[in-house]
Amino acid sequence: MSAIGGPPASRTSAPGPAFRRVRAMLRRHLYLLRSSWPRLLELAYWPTVQMILWGYITRFLTGHTDFLSHAAGFFIAAVLLWDVLFRSQLSVSLLFMEEMYARHLGHLFVSPLRPYELVLSLFTMSVIRVLIGVGGAALLAIPIHHFSIFSALGPALVAFFANLLFFGWAMGLMIAALVLRLGLGAESLAWALIFLIQPLSGVYYPVTTLPAWLQPIAWSLPSAPIFEGMRAVLFSDTFRTDLLLHAILLNLAWMGLATVVFLLLFRSARNRGLLLQIGE
Repeated sequence: MSAIGGPPASRTSAPGPAFRRVRAMLRRHLYLLRSSWPRLLELAYWPTVQMILWGYITRFLTGHTDFLSHAAGFFIAAVLLWDVLFRSQLSVSLLFMEEMYARHLGHLFVSPLRPYELVLSLFTMSVIRVLIGVGGAALLAIPIHHFSIFSALGPALVAFFANLLFFGWAMGLMIAALVLRLGLGAESLAWALIFLIQPLSGVYYPVTTLPAWLQPIAWSLPSAPIFEGMRAVLFSDTFRTDLLLHAILLNLAWMGLATVVFLLLFRSARNRGLLLQIGE
């Protein structure tokens, strides 16, 4: 029996409507997290990648205290070139996902449009977005930091830019195929996979800083020889054609792999009726 003037005991023990609504929403998000392994992986992914990257940067700089005095603007050049790779990949994958968000894929592919024509349009738009984004930052670095990547790298900049752009396209194409096959619940792969290769690419330190068992994996990425070549130009004013040739051959292999993956998963998605899919 409830106390005089107080609410009935049944009312005090039962959860209120606000609590039930919060519990329902919490349950929904837990079910969503449990059913999507990319979302679950992402929780631990970003802190781990940042820890690995900055750990290797710290390890390298600890043993090379005079490193920055030999190449003013090294980190600015590294960031700008990394952004070429990052933005080229992100542009391809996000532009493709925008078509999925808008439910356009089904409409596009009942038209005479071919998959390779869509891919070429994505690549072209990627170049425009990279030139606007990275080009603007490179120009602003001149009056702000008194550093010009154009004069620092010279003609080698064109080769570095093209190879990183090409590798970004290959990564973006594979991510677009995976999102098409797995659904938009895997859209975080657009950010996750590209940053997975950042510690292995030697953006801010030589590949030799990595453990011996990771170095062969790093050299299988076209980005690693490009950033090694960047350091050779900045520190010794030497353009290493062997590293450039290595990057070109790797890019051809990666683009070939990306094309096969995209065509296979696109065909699978079309046969399964996934071109109209939307949501999680």
